Formats: sequence, C-alpha cells, structure tokens
Amino acid sequence: MTRILVLTVIGPDRSGLVEGLSQRIAAHGGSWDESRMARLAGHFAGVVQIHLPDDRAPGLIAVLPELAKQGLSVGVVDSEPPTALPAVEASLRLEIVGQDRPGIVRDLSRALATLSINVQDLWTRVENAPMSGERLFRARAELAPPPGLGRDAIRQTLERLAGDWMVDVTFEEEPTRD
Repeated sequence: MTRILVLTVIGPDRSGLVEGLSQRIAAHGGSWDESRMARLAGHFAGVVQIHLPDDRAPGLIAVLPELAKQGLSVGVVDSEPPTALPAVEASLRLEIVGQDRPGIVRDLSRALATLSINVQDLWTRVENAPMSGERLFRARAELAPPPGLGRDAIRQTLERLAGDWMVDVTFEEEPTRD
C-alpha cells in the first residue's frame, strides 16, 4: 500500500538542502511527486508531495529531524490518496500587476472565496517599478471556478476590485488538464 506525505521545509538558504532532503526520501523508497520551492528573505522554503511504501513511512518520518543539523526544519502531514476533484469546466489564469499596498492578497482571496473559486496555484512578487521605483505588486494564479459560474460574473468581480486596487487584471481560460 502507498502512503502520501506532504513535507514543508524551511531554513537559511544554502546549497545542498534539496539534495539532503531528496537523499533521505529516496533512501526510504520514496518518490518525489510534486513541489514548490523558493528563496524568500534569505531562506529556502518549500512544499513537497511524496509517495512511498506504507511500511517505509515511519522510518522516513523518524530521520527527517536530522535535517535540523543542516538548518532545515521539516514538517510532515500524512495525506490521503488523492480523490477526484469536482468537475471543472476550464481553469482560469489570472495576472495582476499594480502598485503595491497592504491587503491585495487578502482582498483577492476573499473575492474568489465568495465566488467559490478554488485557487490551485499562486505566485506573488513585489519589485521596483522600472521608471518610478515604486513598489510594484505582481501575481499569477491558476483558478478553478465551480461549474456553472459564468465568466462574466468572475470578470465583473475582478474588474471591480481592479478599480479599487489601481491594477491591471487579465485572465484567460485554459482547457482543463486530465
């Protein structure tokens, strides 16, 4: 039987952190399925989904704290095998660019939750605007709206927020992945 684990990792960034983690996973018969990793404020941070034989999981979980010697803190969440997600007619890719201000992600996520839209992937960054040097907020998201939610309702909600944020919002439909 297969066991699925989701690992969260964080520590001061340096070379070799991914290798140390992947080495322990492989040594216990684990397979690295999916991950998101980034350097944030001088720290390496990531989330990794792995699967491994059920009887090997306790051994892996027992050795992960050893990575603290390398400065890497690892959290483990035992997960159920993936179940079928609700049907999605099409995913939407959303891009936001505008002047940074506190609360943009909160307001966006609130609006999406109100529409029962699932955020499947989110990337954000703050950078200096080319000419003015002002803080510029950028976001990209992959969204899964519920069946039957009209694209016009989504567009109107996002455009209303865009007016409040003084940002440009674009989104495009993408075919669903099977």
